[in-house]
Amino acid sequence: MKKQVAITVAAACLAFSATAHSESRIKEGALSVSPFGGYTFFDRDSDLKSRPTGGLRLGYNFTENVAVEGSGAYTDTKYDNGNGSSNVYRYGAELLYHFIPQSRVVPFLAAGLGGITYEGREGVPDADRTDGILTAGGGVKLFLVDRIALRADGRNIFTFNDALNHQEVTAGLDFQFGGGKAAPAPVKAEPKPEPKPEPKKVVATAPLDSDGDGVPDNLDKCPDTPAGVKVDSVGCPLDSDGDGVPDYLDKCPGTPAGVKVDSVGCPLDSDGDGVPDYLDKCPGTPAGVKVDSVGCPLDTDGDGVPDYLDKCPDTPKNAAVDKNGCPEKVCITLKVEFDFDKANIKPEFRDEIKRVADFLKEYPDATAVIEGHTDSKGTVKYNQKLSERRAKAVMKNLVDEFGISAKRLSAKGYGETKPVADNATEEGRQKNRRVVANIDCGLKKRK
Repeated sequence: MKKQVAITVAAACLAFSATAHSESRIKEGALSVSPFGGYTFFDRDSDLKSRPTGGLRLGYNFTENVAVEGSGAYTDTKYDNGNGSSNVYRYGAELLYHFIPQSRVVPFLAAGLGGITYEGREGVPDADRTDGILTAGGGVKLFLVDRIALRADGRNIFTFNDALNHQEVTAGLDFQFGGGKAAPAPVKAEPKPEPKPEPKKVVATAPLDSDGDGVPDNLDKCPDTPAGVKVDSVGCPLDSDGDGVPDYLDKCPGTPAGVKVDSVGCPLDSDGDGVPDYLDKCPGTPAGVKVDSVGCPLDTDGDGVPDYLDKCPDTPKNAAVDKNGCPEKVCITLKVEFDFDKANIKPEFRDEIKRVADFLKEYPDATAVIEGHTDSKGTVKYNQKLSERRAKAVMKNLVDEFGISAKRLSAKGYGETKPVADNATEEGRQKNRRVVANIDCGLKKRK
């Protein structure tokens, strides 16, 4: 099983303890130079030994977060079988995205394109070749002083033609030159306005007013108003919202005009859900059911089935559900047959592979394990390798022709261990020379 390099940025864990800085450690407009050394783990199928590597990166910071880098690296390695050695040159360009650029510890992600050249030595036949690569990974910069940082990187290196996956881990120094933002001009404080003197209150002598509401008895249409209650010009208690309940008794002031209220001036709420009838778009809600601002039962996952009836809460967005709110699933299978001792895909199975690719595009969370099989002719070891080549051929077709991400796919060979038909007949052997897929069932989408 090939070695895997963890590209997880451990700096996210260190960031909580990083020392704060008044300005960005990553200087906008700066040029960067990063010599490095490390180790390259070559894909097992390349037949190359994993060896130390070294190189140089040159970069430019567009902003505090976004930068571009060009890099070159060299590895002196040997073939696993001991027959010769090779010079390996890797080169390319990447985009970098820096997180928390003001921190002393700055994690980042990187991805880009480039090439890799293998140069055989000591007369190794067919060793010289060049292939395109896709690089993806990340790292962390630990600033020692303002423009100098220790740097650690990890990369996955995917080759286009050979479908190999090398890994590279490196460490080095990062130097920045130029760039940086000018300090902002100080802001002048505006003078505070002088306080205005409060106007003096004038107390007028009122005529006879038995209930003391400020309206003389000869004009008072509502005598005996309780003490302290505000009244209108004819001595009646104020009813600001006009709901028929005077303000001093009204526990719900500001009721909209025309809305029916109870004895204390609050809008009626017939179903007792806390949303008054004039705003309630779902009258008759069962007692105790939680509702939203318009009085309708909560539907937290938005599947159209309210929470109090939903037996499957947290349904993914846009998934079709049944009457109980549970997701409906849709599944798909794959079967591709091969000629004897062949791993190339026959044209008549292209539509079968496209059907699976369309399913994976429609359901982006689904993953698939591509499984290769053979008949019983040949040795067990040879058939195991042949089944692996068949599985990888179908996986590569899904990635290269239909654009399915390789991260969602894996290929596995079973050799002749899982026949589905009798290997004693040609018809049975043909059925056993196959590739099938174990594909996650997707959630059916809501129409």
